[in-house]
Amino acid sequence: MRAVDLKFAFLIFKYFPYGGMQRDMLRTATRLAAMGHTVDIFTISWDGEPPVANIRVHIVPASGWFNYQKYQNFIERAYSMIRIDFDFDLIVGYNRMSGLDVYFAADPCFIERAHQQRSWLYRLTPRYRWFQKTEEIIFSPAARTEMLMVDMAEKDVFQRWYQTQEARFHFIPPFLSSERLQLYDRNEMRTYLREAFDLPQDAIVMLLVGSGFYMKGLDRAVAAIATLPAGMLDRLKMVAIGQDKPEPFIKLARKLGISNNLVISRGRPDIPQLMQGADLYLHPAYRENTGLVILEALASGLPVMATASCGYAYHVQQADAGRVVPVPFAQDRLNQMLHDTLALIFAADPQVEAWRENGLQYAQGVMAANDGSAEAKILLRLAEARQEELE
Repeated sequence: MRAVDLKFAFLIFKYFPYGGMQRDMLRTATRLAAMGHTVDIFTISWDGEPPVANIRVHIVPASGWFNYQKYQNFIERAYSMIRIDFDFDLIVGYNRMSGLDVYFAADPCFIERAHQQRSWLYRLTPRYRWFQKTEEIIFSPAARTEMLMVDMAEKDVFQRWYQTQEARFHFIPPFLSSERLQLYDRNEMRTYLREAFDLPQDAIVMLLVGSGFYMKGLDRAVAAIATLPAGMLDRLKMVAIGQDKPEPFIKLARKLGISNNLVISRGRPDIPQLMQGADLYLHPAYRENTGLVILEALASGLPVMATASCGYAYHVQQADAGRVVPVPFAQDRLNQMLHDTLALIFAADPQVEAWRENGLQYAQGVMAANDGSAEAKILLRLAEARQEELE
């Protein structure tokens, strides 16, 4: 018999309303609450509206000179609260940390990136040791933590490093909200986007959205734009939206002589409308476990150019809704592909409209595969299994 009023603890370092992982977390909590269960969220900071009933947010201030020290302090303080005041059926973490029953693996394998993208000197730092240790605690064969995977290709990477048992991985189909991605008149959205950022109405606009501009490859995008001919630059605008410091990219654009082509904005709630008014979504990320924003662009009828190092880039290929920059990455290759793609857009080539329609149709199939409750259903099953073990 299904247990009633199960109690879940969700731990996440920081909540802000425009992060993909953060939206996944709150959606899952909301689904569990709607089913009659309770969720307590423990976080260092909460930036956004308070959640619905049956969901309580606990702000756990953390101290430390460096981020990893703050994270460790948060973990210790959160678990101290949990041990004293709560009795949870399942503890779910959205960042790497010890003591979890379930880990939502939104981030790619840390140790893989540390070996592939960093020097051996980085692997001598305390920061590396802390993140590697917390990852090992989760994925070690001796651990009992279950993993929710948004990209099963990354599972092979984790297993190569940690030999994690196959049965501990649980795949979640990508989720796209039909309410959030409501379609509007495209011409109206083109006007809306250009008025929102005070751009000329005839501007060709590329978007890049993400909570970390560097990992999303904004520097690569700026470098590629700087190689375009003057005829394109006269009308081209790059709008980058997200939670990150803009100064390094503004400085790079100024150095390369394209300051007038770059607009940087903080995160905002109207991304779907902006996507429906844009001409191209550019996502040359260094590495990304998934990249849900890629699917959101397809669902908005926006052609996509993404690097193959993004977990969800294969959707662009399957949908035939844009182009994928191959790995290993080469800046010259991105430059040429961007030029060729923009040439089609400037010329209003029929291929661009075909990409738009293909993306829209493909996204409808993705929406049908997950109504938004997949994570909640898996967590309920795992919580009930833990209860049975204790009986």
